[in-house]
Amino acid sequence: MSLRIVPADNHLSSFSHVASRSTSAPSVPGQHDTLRAGVGPSPFAAAEGQPSSAHPLEARLRAWEATREALRMEMLRRTYGMAEPIRRGMELKIVRDGEWRPMALGGGCGLGSVHEEILSGRDDTITWEDVFTGEETRAVVGIHEEMERKLKM
Repeated sequence: MSLRIVPADNHLSSFSHVASRSTSAPSVPGQHDTLRAGVGPSPFAAAEGQPSSAHPLEARLRAWEATREALRMEMLRRTYGMAEPIRRGMELKIVRDGEWRPMALGGGCGLGSVHEEILSGRDDTITWEDVFTGEETRAVVGIHEEMERKLKM
């Protein structure tokens, strides 16, 4: 593992604003089909950590954060041994899996809890997503639909 600071340069050189084929009508591949895709982004996309758009800059920023976290864990491994990054990863997984709030109560906005922010070292920063959660453009999800998705029914 190298001590890479900047993520690898594997981003696309161009960006197309045309929607993907999954949201387009079968008869007109380039036209957005609102009846199939719905209005606004999926309410489950933020809960799964997916960006709300497909712009290359968002993917680049996510790669930047992943590279920063990998560098941090590699430095911990070299300093304290293998047990420290494993312990921190286990604590972060326990916090992510242990806290669940329904989307109707603001739990589906994709933001982590205070515990997750402390463990990942983001407790002292205010980002765009802290202020503008994007919940106003998402569709309302019923509690039954959400429970079926959570329990994989």
